[in-house]
Amino acid sequence: MKPIRYTGQSAEQLFGVRDESTLNVEQVVKEIILDVRERGDCALKEYNAKFDGYHGNVLEVDDREIEEAMRVVSCEYRCMLERAIENIRNFHTKQMGGGFEIKTEETVVGQKITPVAKAGIYVPGGTAAYPSTVLMTAVPAKIAGVEELVMVTPVKADGKIKAEVLVAANLCGVDRIFKIGGAQAIAALAYGTETVPKVDKIVGPGNIYVAAAKKTVAGVVCGIDSVAGPSEILVLADRGADPVHVAADLLSQAEHDVCASAVLFTDCEQTALDTIAQLEMQLKRLSRGEIAKQSIRDHCKIVVTENLYDAIDLANEYAPEHLELCVNDPFLYLERVRNAGSVFLGYHTPEAVGDYYAGTNHTLPTCGSARFSSPLGVNDFIKTVQYVYYNKSALASAASDITMFAGSEGLTAHAESINVRVKK
Repeated sequence: MKPIRYTGQSAEQLFGVRDESTLNVEQVVKEIILDVRERGDCALKEYNAKFDGYHGNVLEVDDREIEEAMRVVSCEYRCMLERAIENIRNFHTKQMGGGFEIKTEETVVGQKITPVAKAGIYVPGGTAAYPSTVLMTAVPAKIAGVEELVMVTPVKADGKIKAEVLVAANLCGVDRIFKIGGAQAIAALAYGTETVPKVDKIVGPGNIYVAAAKKTVAGVVCGIDSVAGPSEILVLADRGADPVHVAADLLSQAEHDVCASAVLFTDCEQTALDTIAQLEMQLKRLSRGEIAKQSIRDHCKIVVTENLYDAIDLANEYAPEHLELCVNDPFLYLERVRNAGSVFLGYHTPEAVGDYYAGTNHTLPTCGSARFSSPLGVNDFIKTVQYVYYNKSALASAASDITMFAGSEGLTAHAESINVRVKK
């Protein structure tokens, strides 16, 4: 690997087109969704056997399994989860907004906030299990006031879900947990089966089949948070950044998936060269080294810019999921950041702090969608309802304006609904 010298290239020229393309699997996913709609639980059980090796008939986790998980997990681990939950709750509680009302003597217009009644959270469980995703999805849902929170996650061949995931769900107040994953789990949440309830919104990350399934049902039968692509990190480092730390942070993202992207922007060529050397050394020590190695080989780029302001401008164009400002005065540059899912400031704030503990959410926009979308939060689980009140006098005063407007659009019935009320 060699550093790339930045000479004004666009982000697309440097990195190509990034998207969460699901075209290659959409037909397969549509067939799975249709099958689940038609055959319900029977289809789910067959897909569990086919994809996860689980041949059991039980789809829902019962109290006994949760109690066993609570016994298995150490007190230290549970206390750690509780501290993380508290941080996440404190952060997301601040997001909760209220409605408003504008009154005159004759009119009232307003907006009230209501949570979705039922929400589904998808927790990945393929190459790794993610209790952190439980926290990041369940806590804001509960703050929003979701009445029924349903979790789905792939099961192992022995029919068990990792104890840490069950403990996290229990501590967060998840109401029901199902042993299903993949596109079939999204179909079950979207349409409902004999056992799995139909929900109003589905959130949470997953593989390409999960992304394609969410894309298929979005806006048709339920809402979703986003269609997520491969995970990514962009580290922006100055000459004071430690290459050992920078390489470790790049690898912390690369180990997620062979399609994950790890990118470095720096204004110091020596930092770039030293980071490359560190990547090669640290890769040898990782438990998921083969995954990280392929990710670094295929999707890692190290770009040397003239100065940090050029790097910030390029980062805004790239719009990364995770952005580390590994620089001496990160707050100086924070104001210039427009497009990023989550920003990590300074030499001592690796992405993992936000992934697990600080309180910010780790379900973030990918593939440049940070240009127009936001991290998962309380607002993903609420909706607004508008209301209007006009008394007789107010309607009479506004009648001519409203009927003129309706007439300009050729909608005479609209105008007549006003006229029949104000005609003497």
